[in-house]
Order: sequence, then C-alpha cells, then structure tokens
Amino acid sequence: MDLSRWQAGAARAVHVMAVPYPGRGHVNPMMNFCKLLASAAPDVLITFVVTEEWLGFLGSEPKPDAVRFATIPDVIPSERVRAENFPVFIEAVMTKMEAPVEQLLDRLERPVTTILADTYLFWAVRIGNKRRIPVGSFWTMSVSVFSVFYHFNLLVQNNHFPIDLAERGDELVNYIPGLPPTRLVDLPTFFESRGRATLGRALECFPWVPKAQYVIFTTCYVLEGRVVDALKAELSLPIYTVGPLVPYLELKTTSSPSASQNDRPDYFRWLDSQPEASVLYISLGSFLSVSSDQMEELAAGVQSSGVPFLWVSRYGDTWVEDGVSGDRGLVVPWCDQLKVLSHPSVGGFWTHCGQNSILEAVFAGVPMLAFPIFWDQIPNGKQVEQDWKIGWRVKKTRDELVSRQVIAENVRRFMDLDGEDGKEVRKRATELQRACGEAVAKGGSSYSDVDAFIGRMSEKITC
Repeated sequence: MDLSRWQAGAARAVHVMAVPYPGRGHVNPMMNFCKLLASAAPDVLITFVVTEEWLGFLGSEPKPDAVRFATIPDVIPSERVRAENFPVFIEAVMTKMEAPVEQLLDRLERPVTTILADTYLFWAVRIGNKRRIPVGSFWTMSVSVFSVFYHFNLLVQNNHFPIDLAERGDELVNYIPGLPPTRLVDLPTFFESRGRATLGRALECFPWVPKAQYVIFTTCYVLEGRVVDALKAELSLPIYTVGPLVPYLELKTTSSPSASQNDRPDYFRWLDSQPEASVLYISLGSFLSVSSDQMEELAAGVQSSGVPFLWVSRYGDTWVEDGVSGDRGLVVPWCDQLKVLSHPSVGGFWTHCGQNSILEAVFAGVPMLAFPIFWDQIPNGKQVEQDWKIGWRVKKTRDELVSRQVIAENVRRFMDLDGEDGKEVRKRATELQRACGEAVAKGGSSYSDVDAFIGRMSEKITC
C-alpha cells in the first residue's frame, strides 16, 4: 500500500470503508456509488476492500484519487468456482472474510468513520457495532426483492413456502408490504433445489439490517416508490435510494472530436454503421448461463430473425460465434455496456435481467426482451414486463426450452419499430429514462438522497 498517497488525503474528514460482496453484480454498483460520493464530496476518502484476485480484475480501471484499494487475502474460492459451485462460494464469503476485514481496520492509517457493506455481508454490521462505527447496509438487488426476503416469514405463515410451483405457482402473494400482487412463480428461485441450497445463508443477513445505521438501495424512487415507502414506515433507520447506480458519470467523459477513430473499439465503429434503433444487444451476464441446448436455439433464432445484433459472449465461447455467421451481427467477449445501450443504433436488449443490466437499460431508455435465469432475475423479468411495461418475457415458464422459431418471431416483432407492441414499450422506456435522468440531476430524489447520506456521515463523526 502506498502510504504517501494515503497521507495526501489526510485532510479528508469522512473515511468510508467500502466492502462489496465479491461478485461482479455487487462490486460494480458499489464502485459506482463510491465514485459518486467522491464526486459529490471532496472531503470523503474511500477505502475499497477487495481480495487479491479482485484487485487483479479492478486495479487498472480508472477511479477518482479519493478511492483507494485495500486488499485482503484470497480466503474465498475464485470467480470460476462461484459459477461452478455457488453454495461453496457463498459459505466461504459468509465465514472467512470477516476476520481479515476486521484486521484491516487496525492497519489503516486513518480511522474509518463509516463502513459501507453489502447487505449479504451481515458480519460487517457486527464489526461496526462492536467498534462503534456506523454501517450502511448496501443492497444491490431490487427493493421489491429485498422486501420479499425481509418478510419471508409471511410466505411461511401463509402456507406459501415450501410448495410445489408446478401445482401452485399461479397463486398470488398479496400480503408483502409495498409489493403489488405477484404470482409465486414470479418470486426469486428459492423454491427450487439450487435456490434452496443457499436460502438459509441469504436469509441470515436480514435480521442484521435493522442493526445497521443506514440502508442504501441502488434503484431510484420513481421505479419502486411504493415498496420503498412501505419499508420506510417499518424500519426506523434512514433509507436512501441513490440510483440508478450505473456508471452515468463516465458517459460525460467522451473522446474529443479530434481523436482518431482508431481509438474507439471495433464494436462502436460497427454500431456507427447501423441504422438508428436497428440493433439488438444481447448479453446474458457474467456469472450464470443457460444450457447449451438453449444457447443453440437462441443463436439459431437470432440468426434467422434477420435483425442486426451485438452479442457479448462471456469467457469468449467460440461456439456462439459458430452459431451466428455472416455480416449481420458481431460477437465480442466484453463491451462497455452502458455506452453500448446509449448508442443510437441500439433498439433493444436481450437480457438475463440482472439488476445492474436492467437499470442500465432503463437509464438508456432501451426496451428489453427478458430472459431471466435464476434468483432475483425472475422477479426482475416480471417487473420489466408487468410493472414498468418496458418489454416482455420470452420464457413463459422457468424450465421452458424456447425454440428458435419462437425466438426469431419475438426478436422480429420486438425490433419492428412500426409495430404497435414495439411502439408502446419504446414510449414507456423513454418516459422512465426521462424520470431516472431527473432523479440523478441536481434537485432530484437520488441526488438529494446522496447529499443527505453524505451529510449524515459527517454528523456521525465524533472527536
């Protein structure tokens, strides 16, 4: 650790230790929030805690000088193990990270005045309370999913857990505060064996939430105001909606007009050559994946649809490229997703419905074809289609193998700019885009909550 850089920030009054859950969908929004804090408050110093493995992933990414990395040993399995054996990974996160994180507190040059920790890292609340350091519980999924887990006992009391979804999946849950009536089949995948394997650990964190000093949600109030209000009426601690926590600050740092076109990635130059709103952007996330049979149908369906596409294939799977030949589309291993979604030629997003992805699509005003895979992605897909009305779900049941014919028809109909279905979702997507832009602008709900959170942190500092 470069102590001189730490000493250069010694005048900063607020020192935040940010501890993300070690998964891309959790690290990214917390880093986005830390960058936001750094831009809004020049006196904030942030220590962003990662494993040695994650420092390798993040170390070269640009960040403000006020955000410094600190590492703990690789006490948890690698990202590859996370995908292959999730229960083993989450068990290590819950049991092996606490000690090295607490030890780090004693090694830092400046006292930490606030701990910002992923809600799943419940032990961070225990550390903070023991050391009299205020803790912000940082939830990276939707507020609706938070409310489902927080009120899980209501599912049990109403004889809705455990159940067989095949027999009772269409029954409505209408008793969770703030949540609109929702079918059991549209709740997170804790009914299934792979979801139930980690359910106990997931539920373990929620009794600790009221013991924190703040709750921070990555969404904005306009998207989930009803459930936010219900939680504010129930919890006695401050709740802040500070999103959508997507890297919108980086959209402002574009290349100068005189910069060479060769400085731009090839996929942007390809997008520049496509007609407005003609390209379907496809990404199924960086963690979970669909079956090889389903991916084969997806590739064939997209290919036969005749719609131009930009497809992000994780881990560089060459068989995706083999399934979509020709000059109509482009397959890449990675892209700058928010900038791609904000490109004028992108007119739709085929998504696995991870929370960060759908928030980026909402911020960019791009409608979605929802193809959820697991956990919170299921209710997110329902939210996209039924609550926000900015897309529709391709899969009708969780275990359905969607044929290439159905995929091709959905893609063609969805990307038809003259079709009534397409016009309606695009109109609604534009409305939500405008509302989210207003939320993060000066005076908006998210802007004000960020300001209030910074003010509260400053008030908590004691001499």
